[in-house]
This record gives sequence, structure tokens and C-alpha cells, in this order.
Amino acid sequence: MTTAQRGHHLCELAPATLRDAVAHTTAGLGAVAPELLPAFRDAIPEAARTVGTRLLGALIREDIGDARARYTGRGTRHAFDRVEPDPEEVPDDPVTLLDGDPGAWGLAAEIVDATANLAVAFARPRPAGRPTDADETALAYERLAITGHNLHPCGRTRLGWDVPDLLAHDLETPGTTLRFVAVRRDLLTGELHHPGFPEAPRGYAVQPVHAWQWDAIVRHRYAGLLDDGALRPLDGEMPVHPTAALRTVLLPPGPDGARHYVKVSLDIQVTSTRRSISVASTQNGPILSELLHRLAGDDPDGHRLLLLAETAGAAVPAAGRDLAAILRRGIDHRLADGETVIPGSALAATDPATGRTVLAGLVDAYPQDALDFVEDYARLLLPPLLRLATRHGIALEAHLQNCLPTFLGGRPHRLVLRDFAGLRLHRPRLAASGIDLPLWPGSVTATDDEDTMRAKIGYTALQAHLGEIVVQLTRSHALDEAAAWRRVRGVVDEVYDGLLSGPRALPAAAADHAALTAPLVPHKALVRMRLAGAGDVHHPVRNPLHVP
Repeated sequence: MTTAQRGHHLCELAPATLRDAVAHTTAGLGAVAPELLPAFRDAIPEAARTVGTRLLGALIREDIGDARARYTGRGTRHAFDRVEPDPEEVPDDPVTLLDGDPGAWGLAAEIVDATANLAVAFARPRPAGRPTDADETALAYERLAITGHNLHPCGRTRLGWDVPDLLAHDLETPGTTLRFVAVRRDLLTGELHHPGFPEAPRGYAVQPVHAWQWDAIVRHRYAGLLDDGALRPLDGEMPVHPTAALRTVLLPPGPDGARHYVKVSLDIQVTSTRRSISVASTQNGPILSELLHRLAGDDPDGHRLLLLAETAGAAVPAAGRDLAAILRRGIDHRLADGETVIPGSALAATDPATGRTVLAGLVDAYPQDALDFVEDYARLLLPPLLRLATRHGIALEAHLQNCLPTFLGGRPHRLVLRDFAGLRLHRPRLAASGIDLPLWPGSVTATDDEDTMRAKIGYTALQAHLGEIVVQLTRSHALDEAAAWRRVRGVVDEVYDGLLSGPRALPAAAADHAALTAPLVPHKALVRMRLAGAGDVHHPVRNPLHVP
């Protein structure tokens, strides 16, 4: 069964209407967590409003169906054609926005699943305890971002999980577990080592497996490999903390206090994607990590980048994408005194201590005004990313979920980047800069299309990341949005002026600058992608960085 077929199969199994999803979830909670039922019922309207607002905004922005024609103009328009509809225009059931389109049956299942799951998340208590290090601090902030992806209506979709799975493994769960399986060495590509992992028998290597993946997928789907001894389950398990990515979990501190994450296959659909892992990702990660660290060291702003290296990866090709894992270094012991790390996804979340967004609290403590903050933040985010793309053809996926900015003395200080699986590499530029990168055959990260590379960095860094910063500050600090984008444009111009001057001037900088400041730029059309069923889909939107 292909990935697309599995996704359709899960949609067929999911409740078709919000009423059905609520009834199913109510029954599930009644069986395993009846104490959550009152809060779950109370949270359903807010969950439906959140999902419906994002869905309607996406339908208008992406010009799907008659959504734009039906839009009355009430609400708020922002840069890149983002629309925040008036709450009165959002229906009680978000699925009704799809107008019963038979081509949207899969998306409808994802929408109702996301709504019910978000209501469960609202109903659950937050994990208690005080963070002891930077990684736990980041996780504590990440748990504030209950609604998930800031733009995606399916931010809480968990197709493949039922209520007990949500309670055992979702972000609001204090901890889940890793299981371990011994893999015969001739079947394993790569290998992971961590002092907390158990020893494997002679001739085997140990491979970590998410507890749900083991119980629901591996021991059933690969019973033949278990029966002939190619895979051997090991005793014991490791307590871990789920992050917002779900398949990426924070391991306990090692003997030296070092923190690591493990990214493991999780064959469920979260937002738009099934979260299994390709063999290519496990093998490319360490190579890309080494290259990116070297290139960051050569960048004038490289000291402001903190890359979480993927140190090792392993997969079992005989199990496809279902039994793969990547080991990633943590943030531990790498921050200065007083430096605080906050996941980008948490910036728009409500701080329970103040009732305002985390970002609003940061700007209140910033020594200048909100407009200066936007420029300061843009100077942290953009220069190294734009230079990396022009000089070497590497477009990092710098959306909010992948970035953890740090703050020191009230100012944006450094940018922590994690997970390199979504970046795009432009092969001709890599070759022109003298880089020969031995990627795994068929790797989807490589492209010969400059527009594909530019779209990756333009959408993630400018639209999804800085776009959210600006929108949030228009609400909390009455930020002049047009003035904010003029400041950002100034930062972009400075970067490309530097790339076009001096003895190492790069002609590609002019083309990159023109593309990122064009009247229209490609927007990653999240809903069109779900309707199409596969691959990235882009839709043109008006660009606030364009100066007529």
C-alpha cells in the first residue's frame, strides 16, 4: 500500500462529520478518561471556531471554490493575501465550508478529526513540573501552542490514532516510551548509539521504535521478519517526552548530562503528512548536518545560528519507511547565562501567567518599540538563510515549527534550527560552490529548479514565520504592518547588496532578490495540497516586499 493509499484508507476510517467525530471522541473519553468529558464538551465550540477560521482564511487566500466571492470583506487583511475572517462568518461546523464537494471527502475527514482532537487538547491539563534545562524549557513553551500549525486547518489532525492514543502519546502527555528492537546487521542501513539504549545480541544492532509504532505497526506488519529472527524485540523501554512533532521525542539526560532527541517513524497523518521516515532522510541527515555546520562557520552571521546536528541515522529498508530513526543533538549547555530559547510555534501562544501572547511579553521587555523588534528579528532570521541559498543553493525550512529563537537581555539573540529533512538543495549552485554532496539516491531534497529552492525559503521564512510575527504584533502592539514590511525589505536589500558587491560578487543574488521582491510570490497552498492529494502546490499572492 502506497503512502497516498494509506492516507485515503485512514480518511475512510475517520468519522465523516463533526457530529460523528464528537460522538466517537465522547465515547472514547467516557471509557478511558471520563473526568475530561465536561471540559471536552465545553471546548468544542472554540476548537471548531479555530479550525473553521483557518480553513476559511485558507479558502479565501488560495482562491478555492467560491470562497473569495462569498467573502464580504469583513475581518482583517494582511500581507501575502492573508485574511482573518470576521468570527461571525465562521460556521459552527467547519466542514460546511467545503460545500459538500465530493472531491473534498478526504479533507473533510481531516478537518473533523483536527477539530475533535483540538477539543481534547483544550480539555487536558498541562503537564506539571519545572524545566531543568534548555531542552525542557523549549518543550514547556511548545506545549503552550495547543492549536498546532499557525496556518494549517489540520494542525491537530492525527489520523490513525484513537482517543487512548491521543492520551498516551500526544503533545499534552507528560511522557511516552521508546521500545527497542534488535535488527540483524545485514538488514540495517546505518546505526544509532546512545548510552541509554540497551545492548543488542551479537550480529545485531539496536533500533529505537516509538511505542505506538511497535504495537500498532511493526509487530503486525513485519511479523515475518520477527518470525525468522531478522528482528528481535528487546526487553525494556525508555521514558521520553513527546515534542510537537510527535515522532521526535526528547530523551532523558545522558551520563554527562547531554540531551538528545530521537526522530522515529510514526505511521499516522499529522497535518498534511504521514510521519514515517525515508531511508534517504536517515542517511542524508548527518551529511547535511556536517556541511551546514561548516558553511555556517564561514558566514558573517553564522555565530547567530545554532544547528541541532543530526549525528546518526538508521533504517531497515525491508520495512520501508516504518522502522527508521535519526539521533539529534539537543540544546543543552549551549546557551549563555540569561539566554532563553522559545520555539517559534509558541510565540503566538497564550502565556498563562499573563493572558497575553508569549511574543507580546517579549516585546514588552524589549528596550525599543515593536517596529524595531521586527527589524531586529528579521536581522536574526534572514541574513544567514538568504546568503546560504544564494552562495550554495541551500534553502533551509525556516518556518515557526522548525525554528527556536533565543533572547538575551530582551533582544533576539540566536536562531536554533532543527530538522533538515524539509530543506531544498539546488544542485547546480551546490556544484558551482565546489560542494560534492553524496546524497542518498532519489532524495527529494535535491532540485535543479531555482524557483523551487526560492519558494521554500520565501514561504517558510518570510510568509509563515515573519508573517506571523507581524500579524501578532498588529494585534498586541498596534504595529503599522506596512512600515514593518518596509523594515524587512531594508534587511533583504542589505543582504543582497552585500552579495552583489566586492571581489566575490554573486550574479545569482540579483535573480534571488528580484524573485523575493516580485509583485507576486508563490504561497504554499495548504488546502489546495490536501485537495490535490500529493506534493507541494503553490498559489500566487501579493508581496508586501514589492516596491512599485
